Amino acid sequence: MDLQRQRQLLLTRRQFFGRTAAGIGTAALASLLNPSLFAGAPALAAPAAGYQGMLKALHFAPKAKRVIYLFMSGGPSHIDLFDYKPALQKFHGKELPAVVRNGQRITGMTSGQSSFPCVAPMFKFNQHGQCGAWVSELLPHTAGVVDDIAIIKSMNTEAINHDPATTFLVTGSQQPGRPSLGAWLSYGLGSENQNLPAFVVMISQGSGNKTDQPIFSRLWGAGFLPSEHQGVRLRSGSDPVLYLSNPPGIDADSRRRMLDGVDQLDAMAAQSFGDPEINTRIAQYEMAFRMQSSVPDLTDLSGESKSTMDLYGIKNDGVDGGFARNCLLARRMAERGVRFVQLMHRGWDQHNDLPGQIRGQCKDVDQPAAALVKDLKQRGLLDETLVVWGGEFGRTVYSQGALTANNYGRDHHGRCFTMWAAGGGIKPGVSWGETDDYCYNIVRDGVHIHDLNATLLHCMGVEHTKLTYRFQGRDFRLTDVHGNVVSGLLQ
Repeated sequence: MDLQRQRQLLLTRRQFFGRTAAGIGTAALASLLNPSLFAGAPALAAPAAGYQGMLKALHFAPKAKRVIYLFMSGGPSHIDLFDYKPALQKFHGKELPAVVRNGQRITGMTSGQSSFPCVAPMFKFNQHGQCGAWVSELLPHTAGVVDDIAIIKSMNTEAINHDPATTFLVTGSQQPGRPSLGAWLSYGLGSENQNLPAFVVMISQGSGNKTDQPIFSRLWGAGFLPSEHQGVRLRSGSDPVLYLSNPPGIDADSRRRMLDGVDQLDAMAAQSFGDPEINTRIAQYEMAFRMQSSVPDLTDLSGESKSTMDLYGIKNDGVDGGFARNCLLARRMAERGVRFVQLMHRGWDQHNDLPGQIRGQCKDVDQPAAALVKDLKQRGLLDETLVVWGGEFGRTVYSQGALTANNYGRDHHGRCFTMWAAGGGIKPGVSWGETDDYCYNIVRDGVHIHDLNATLLHCMGVEHTKLTYRFQGRDFRLTDVHGNVVSGLLQ
């Protein structure tokens, strides 16, 4: 049955002329308000090979084709992991000087404390690699790849609580509703694989803080961009994507016929109403149909060698849904041309029992994250894959709650924290930025959230001020009206 033909036969003469009149009137009004709409279309630059996004050509030659973002939800303690401060040993137990804090606002969790004693980390630091980077004993595998990564010690953010800080990091705004970084890249660059989404998200629960902050789906949302650019979450288990599998009694041929019928109905609706979200819905139905065959192949790790499984530390043949398995899946997505993969690992919010909880967290992520860098490198993919590791902020040098001989906690700290990046045009084996002896303030080469996002886009061949979307009369972008590319981090 041709639904379009049937609809045309049912259209009355009055309806035809009514719609025609409305269309002519709309066109006439548009020509008066914006005559350039009816001018000849300007010549566009030739599309870059392999890109199907809004950008017809990249702004300059890209170093990276894709991003794997390892997000440590909760705020890892930079003091205990990367930012080695030997002077803290002599400050241990002493009050944080007021001149260092300098009136900085603090969270409600420590604002009532009468004392703010400094805490030196309980863990040993050693230099590693030819670059001589200092890394905590908690991260022995990461220490083994320091010559391949850039450690950024001068990250900073205005946000001091989890939700606005996480939202800021992934969307460029503390207020919900903006598109995430992955959505911006999907919108601008598209995907190299038409059978998988451009933006995929996976979440794992850490062994540290089991009651850590929730992770909301809006963190991989498209905001005001067309919804086809939102992230698709993959889950562990037999059904990685919800509602993707055919229900009982429906086979592939039946699903195909159903989608063809729905496509005709949606096409008619799109012609009648002009709502771009209808075309998005059509594209998403088609993507879901193709994913029915591509996702099972992607998530089947049976073909991976034992040496690869051992490299990532996967002990049970990949059945678990943990961070190690997700890192291996991220590598497989990189091979298949997925533009942006975001792994979110919960449990880093150590307000108390930091020594115990952070050991578990580091054991969760240290080997798999380092393995991802090694695996990409040995497969020739690291040069074109940008790997980023870090959380929404760092932790305070002072103890939250009582400081004892073998226990302490740390509150949120946005003035300075540490992230690392590798591959995709990032200069390897460097430590960027410097903090003071209290690991509290930046003294050299600060990198704001907007600067980081501008730099990541630069590695992808995108000028961050030119990837925009007009919404409610304003051109929005990931970096708002801020951001500078950190050229010292680039090769």
